[in-house]
Amino acid sequence: MDDVIDELRDSSISVPVPLELPDEDTLVVVEEELLLPLPREMREFLLRVSDVVYGSMEPVTAADPYAHTYLPEVAALAWSQGVPRHLVPLCEINGHYYCVEPEGEVVFWRDGDLTDERWQSVWQWAQEVWLES
Repeated sequence: MDDVIDELRDSSISVPVPLELPDEDTLVVVEEELLLPLPREMREFLLRVSDVVYGSMEPVTAADPYAHTYLPEVAALAWSQGVPRHLVPLCEINGHYYCVEPEGEVVFWRDGDLTDERWQSVWQWAQEVWLES
């Protein structure tokens, strides 16, 4: 995990208005809005690297409720499009969603159904999908 965090931090580009990291209190508010607990690794992801800007993918964020990547808004849209309610969206790309299962596995939802694409953790997804994008 720490190696992936370091790689993400090293790869992050500077932007005119940088993203902010949430704190624990902010994540409690997000969980209350979702009516779901955040999977442990997703919580860690949001706390440590949700301010990283890299490549064309934009994972969810939790610090700014006005951002288009704000997790509760992304989740509401994903669920309205048929993503199963127990999944927490991690990243939307062209109407498809990488989502986190309650136990931490990342799955890919495309065209109204889950695919066979899976990653054991948010960190494996970040390394193999986000950093490779």
